[in-house]
Amino acid sequence: MSVAGLRKQFYKASQMMSEKVGGAEGTKLDEDFKDLEKKADVTSKAISDVLCKTAEYLQPNPASRARLTMVNTMSKMRGQVKSPGYPQAEGLLGECMLKYGRDMGEDTNFGGALVEMGEAMKRLAEVKDSLDIDVKQNFIDPFQTIVDKDLKDIQHHLKKLEGRRLDYDYKKKRQGKIPDEELKLAAEKFEESKEVAETSMQNLLDTDVEQVSQLTALVESQLQFHRQSVEVLEELAKSMRERVNKAQSQPRQKRMPASRPSFDCLEPEDSNGGWSPSAAPSSSPSTAAPSFNRASSRQKRNMTDQPCCKALYDFEAENDGELGFYEGDVITLTNQIDENWFEGTVHGQTGLFPCNYVEVMVPLRH
Repeated sequence: MSVAGLRKQFYKASQMMSEKVGGAEGTKLDEDFKDLEKKADVTSKAISDVLCKTAEYLQPNPASRARLTMVNTMSKMRGQVKSPGYPQAEGLLGECMLKYGRDMGEDTNFGGALVEMGEAMKRLAEVKDSLDIDVKQNFIDPFQTIVDKDLKDIQHHLKKLEGRRLDYDYKKKRQGKIPDEELKLAAEKFEESKEVAETSMQNLLDTDVEQVSQLTALVESQLQFHRQSVEVLEELAKSMRERVNKAQSQPRQKRMPASRPSFDCLEPEDSNGGWSPSAAPSSSPSTAAPSFNRASSRQKRNMTDQPCCKALYDFEAENDGELGFYEGDVITLTNQIDENWFEGTVHGQTGLFPCNYVEVMVPLRH
């Protein structure tokens, strides 16, 4: 830096200290300039903040944004043309649904629905990627140009204006010690910087029509995104309703379990080896044994006279009022509801069960 430049920096620093510490007053800018500067400052902040929030709106995950920025930077350094895009939440959900749907099998109702919805979510992710591209081209890039050029130019001109004002005020306070020509030159430079800064701020405010046009482009991109999303979701909802109707119209399949061994305590051959009166040795004629045998026969006859049926398969009660039982159980019949359902009792429980699961041993009396 030249001696003149160093001297000028000294003048500005001295004047700033006088104003900050000593309370000296500098040259006041007119009210029109201050009003213009205030409007330009609000516009600058609006453009910068809206630009930042738009990026967050398109890519809400800050960690993913930071990772994507780093990857894009590395791709540029390596000369790679194509870089990975932002991982859309719809795409991640779609991948999850596709994985588990295929694991379950597309032939199952739930698995097939997961696969179908996963594919729809992947389509939504592609639609979101299209929104990102449209908004970047038609909104973010034009706003970024304003930030990179117009706003930086305004800041540069205002900073230069402040420096020339300090230089002019320092020389003006020392009028008589500073050559008049030098003071006049400082005043001219100050007015020149003021005019340039004023023009740059006015130009920014005059481009509000372009800025509104860019906002309109943002709205159009969002509208197109939502239209395409609605098309995908309506198609998916229709398919899901068809799946539900189809599943509800199909008859419910009953589980047919493997047969279990039957243990009928009423049959002599099913005895577990316990003592029975008929097997006991008779040492002498007695009236007690015949009395016991007559009571046992009467009890067995009363049991077999009661309406009953024998379970052919296991039946698991799925609704309130149904009676569950195992294959081989002997169920006491109490009523026949219709041609498909009996009412009966077994294991101390009473309820309804399907007729085709049992074989009637003693029919109901009408």
